[in-house]
Parts: sequence; C-alpha cells; structure tokens
Amino acid sequence: MNFERLFELLQGTELEPWLETLDEKIQKGLCNDTYGNLAGWKKALKTLPEINAHRVDLNATQITVSAEPPLSESEKEDLKEKFKQLIPWRKGPYLLHGVDVDTEWRSDLKWQRLSSAIKPLEGRTILDVGCGNGYHAWRMRGMGAELVIGIDPSPLFVMQFQAVQHFINDEHVYVLPLGIEAVPDDLKAFDTVFSMGVFYHRKSPIDHLYQLRQCLKPGGELVLETLVIPGDEFQVLMPEDRYAQMRNVWFLPSSKAMIKWLQRCGFKNVKLVDESITGLEEQRSTEWMLFHSLKDFLDPQDSSKTVEGYPAPLRAIFTADAP
Repeated sequence: MNFERLFELLQGTELEPWLETLDEKIQKGLCNDTYGNLAGWKKALKTLPEINAHRVDLNATQITVSAEPPLSESEKEDLKEKFKQLIPWRKGPYLLHGVDVDTEWRSDLKWQRLSSAIKPLEGRTILDVGCGNGYHAWRMRGMGAELVIGIDPSPLFVMQFQAVQHFINDEHVYVLPLGIEAVPDDLKAFDTVFSMGVFYHRKSPIDHLYQLRQCLKPGGELVLETLVIPGDEFQVLMPEDRYAQMRNVWFLPSSKAMIKWLQRCGFKNVKLVDESITGLEEQRSTEWMLFHSLKDFLDPQDSSKTVEGYPAPLRAIFTADAP
C-alpha cells in the first residue's frame, strides 16, 4: 500500500507536522511480524480484479460501486469469495459490483440519525477516530468533505477499506492503522472530528475528550457517539467485568453527565442530538459476520437488560464546538 499521495496532500497544510512521524507509524501498524493474519489479508487484496467503476454512489444506504456492463454471475461469485477472505465485516453495508456485503452493523442507520444534525461537511478536513473499515468516511466524502482521514488500529479494517478503495480509487479518503495516540498533541488541524463507538473503550475518558479537542481547529466541530445509560448528570456505570459480553468497556455515563464532561473539557455549544436504543435490525449476525452479535448479548428473558444485568445498549450522539 502506498500512502505517498496522502503525504503530498498534507504538505503545506496545518497537518504537515504530522508528517514527521506518520510514515513510521503507518509502517508499524501494517507490520506482518506484529499481526499474524496480516500477510494473508494483504495477499487477498492482491487477488482483486481490475474493474473500472462506471458508477459510484457514496450517498446511498449501501456504498455502491458498479461496472458497465455489470459482472456476470460467476464473476460476482468469484468476487464475493475474495471479499469473504476479509471476514468479519463489521461496518457497512456495501454493494460492490453486485456483491451485497451485508455487514453486522447497519451503519447507515447511525448516519441517518446524525447527518442532519452536524455542520455541513462541504470542503472540510475530517478525522474519523475508530473508523472501522471506513463506511462512515465514505459517507462523509459523499457529503462533500475535501479530505477524510480515518484511523483505526485494527489492520483487518484497514484491509477491508483498501478492498473498497481498490474499486472506488478516491485520493481524498484514507484509513490508517493508527490509534488517536498517533496524532500529534495540540495539532488543531481538523474542521470536524468524529469519535463514534470509541469513548466507552477508553480507560481515561476525560483524556480522550482532551485528545479530540486538540485535533480540532478553534471552532471546529466534534461529533461524539457513545453508549450511555439512563439517569441524571451524576449517573455513570463502570461495569464490574464485561458489558454486553465486551471486556474493554470502562465508563458509560448518562447523556446529562456526558454533556457536563464535554463542557468541563472546554467544549462549547454542547448538544445531545439523538438518543436511541440499539435494536436487532441495526446489529446482528450475517453471513459476513458469523460470530455472536446483539441478540446474544441481551438477557433472553428481558431484552431491556444485557446478559450481565446492566441496562441494554443505549447510544447517544453529541455535537460540540472546540474553543
């Protein structure tokens, strides 16, 4: 994978200081010696056929790429088997040359909840923290973003993004194998920063809010989506061990507490724009993600609770401006 074009785009911009460490960190994040399955995923990418995209739609429910004439049924089956070498596919959905990649998450539903509540993305430089395979990054580009950089430490998700990028070939969208710790302190270079499905995985949630703030230009917008619990501004859940079978869940505040935390970290114009219970139509097992999913994480006798007895997943979206 070649990131030279990204490095060129960053030169002469407010993001240029990142270039001092970016290449080294990318190479470390894609090191075969560190990730045992990475060599196989890279090999799978190399088998993807060269197909010119006749149509690309980044504003549809499914990120869609199609050819003219369309692929034959045998060609679609062959392509499907190549994509399946990158299972599990968590975020989507995608429709790639007739292959319906029905991912675990209907990420389009989250996008519907937030897209009308955020500032217009036209011409903006965006950081998507914990972006997974880049589904939302493509939607951001579809709304007119000038440059979208997604970061996620999972190399599998980077490979999935590269599989989609192979057919779309858009030099304004990237997914890098990095965590937010790889972004220089006090960079203040992004117009919009998204952190979706990340906050509750952070051992130090307040530090995470400050990290997000340091990525933003003054007046830039934070879009934060996270698990919350019902309650007043003093309610915060720290699971004893697992939450919905996830080991690495640390803090689930109420929405009112989350607003207080954002304000305490210096954010302005903090708003709760959506609060929704996660349903089985939004997160479920499919042939593209064969492992346990939401229905397995809920109490079979009472779907308002997790299997551990905690409140069932409730997700909230907040927007806030950097000072």
